[in-house]
Amino acid sequence: MKDFPPKLSRRSVLKGAAATVTAAGASTLGAPMIWAQNIKDVTLRQFGTGVSNLNEVAARVKEDLGFTLEMTALDSDAVTQRAATQPDSFDIADIEYWICKKVWPTGNLQAMDVNKIKNYDKIVGIFRDGKLTPESTIAQGTAPHSVGFVDGVDGKEFVAEESGWMTLIPTIYNADTLGIRPDLIGREINTWAELLNPEFAGKASILDISSIGIMDAAMVCEAMGEIAYGDKGNMTKEEIDKTMAIFTEAKKAGQFRAFWKTFDESVNLMASGEVVIQSMWSPAITAVRSQGIPCVYQPLKEGYRSWGGGIGLSKSLSGLELDAAYEYINWYLDGWVGGFLMRQGYYSAVPETSKNHMSEDEWGFWFEGKPAQGDITNPFGKVMEKAGAVRDGGSFYDRMGAVACWNAVMDENQHMVRKWNEFIAA
Repeated sequence: MKDFPPKLSRRSVLKGAAATVTAAGASTLGAPMIWAQNIKDVTLRQFGTGVSNLNEVAARVKEDLGFTLEMTALDSDAVTQRAATQPDSFDIADIEYWICKKVWPTGNLQAMDVNKIKNYDKIVGIFRDGKLTPESTIAQGTAPHSVGFVDGVDGKEFVAEESGWMTLIPTIYNADTLGIRPDLIGREINTWAELLNPEFAGKASILDISSIGIMDAAMVCEAMGEIAYGDKGNMTKEEIDKTMAIFTEAKKAGQFRAFWKTFDESVNLMASGEVVIQSMWSPAITAVRSQGIPCVYQPLKEGYRSWGGGIGLSKSLSGLELDAAYEYINWYLDGWVGGFLMRQGYYSAVPETSKNHMSEDEWGFWFEGKPAQGDITNPFGKVMEKAGAVRDGGSFYDRMGAVACWNAVMDENQHMVRKWNEFIAA
């Protein structure tokens, strides 16, 4: 892995003279300055999914900022439960926006002041007004901006406009689709409907996280022409029942080889060839390819199911620890983490800072959809693609511009979860 120096070094500021606060540093960092002699004693506890709770990030935080970041990786359901029920067990919740819809009403997170976020004005529009470009149509589901703002420091309700107070500071997102084994399928796949094609009986899989799986199921049912949803991200009970009936019938007919909950499970199913088409995440595709096994994140004519995540702060975080958390957020958006994540196929909330931590060829391949000029490696130096390869789905604007729906929490969430569990148990 090429070790890119940070665009902005904070070490000289944070680890400088013991009781010195430099005006230049204060204006540059945006967040309150932290006494250098105390920063090394700070430990922040972060939890989230394995997607972004990475040991490499914690190590870099220690190196660049001087404090300790303890990370715990959980699955999405466990993340939701912990954020909603154990507010004193964490300082930082690294969660998805649909989870925020469940957690914010509990009062366990605190609103964040965008005036303390140095790169706020560079955050992509998806997270600010919901639009990738001024001409974009906002997709169905829990679009991040719709749960991204509250009306003040003690705001309890989400507001539609940029209010200056964010529930989460966005960090990572992607456009998800079906992963396939082209060598084992041997023909073109261009629609979500293929997941239930009897041709793949016993060789298909869908992820068993109800709030995400239901969205994939809806994309499939709509593509099959079976259901015309009013809003896939907020289904009626009748729409939920019909969706789950279609998938239960397919399950009883032997369509599914397995259901997965974790990243590693999805990789193993695909790499082994037990499954040839399934719900998948971009870095899982990358992980299969890194084993020398053909695997494609297939663009589909109906578009993508998207998700986004961000950093939330515990309501109990205050003082030096709160200052350190803002310092961490600003560091996170400053580019090194973005480059690290984008070399796995994710997108950064502030792409332009990530560009400073990627080679021209990496940026061209991952962001612009250009053919690779040389070997494309993951953050750990493993070759992912050879010269001439083009990213599945093309450029950032091609992929994120084709989002049909976002992961969502529905008004009928309890009914949906019950029906989903009946489907899994059928």
